[in-house]
Amino acid sequence: MPALSCPVQDAFLVVIDVQPTFMAAIHEAERVERRCGFLIQSANLLGVPIIATEQYPTRMGDMATELVELFTPSAYLIPKMSFSCWGSAEFRKATELIGRKTAILVGIETHICVTLTALDLMANGFNVFVCPDAVSARSNEMHKLGMERIRDSGGMPSHSESIVYEWMGTAEHPKFRDVLKIVKEAAR
Repeated sequence: MPALSCPVQDAFLVVIDVQPTFMAAIHEAERVERRCGFLIQSANLLGVPIIATEQYPTRMGDMATELVELFTPSAYLIPKMSFSCWGSAEFRKATELIGRKTAILVGIETHICVTLTALDLMANGFNVFVCPDAVSARSNEMHKLGMERIRDSGGMPSHSESIVYEWMGTAEHPKFRDVLKIVKEAAR
């Protein structure tokens, strides 16, 4: 049975392959990058660890600078060749070091790297949430099919704002006002 909640103390954010070379062909790329930025900033404020990946960066280029600049020094930025992040020994080691079991996946492409990562994480005992507003593919059809496969396999779709508000739990959270500023900026 899929996880029904996404507790902040057990969560980590996985930002998958948001590289300009790929983003040029992605459906609603600007929205995806903006929502990824929102989640990175929120994760930083709320103490949620971040693992980011780059697909074949020596050939395909680095992650979007606008996102990299948001990472704190504790974030992992991992190059990979496998389509699933789990195929990278460095990624697996990062998940072990983080020691949390609820992954929130964002990035591209929904039907390839995001789906394969979700399936592998679930097969290895992780709970997986995917933010449909922060993932995409070259076409909306590919995106929808990827999201369907993830959901049918036990992953939970959840809007990025829902995740962040769940992490806080209450408007009395000490970081609520700071997060609210990010929410308003991301809505523009």
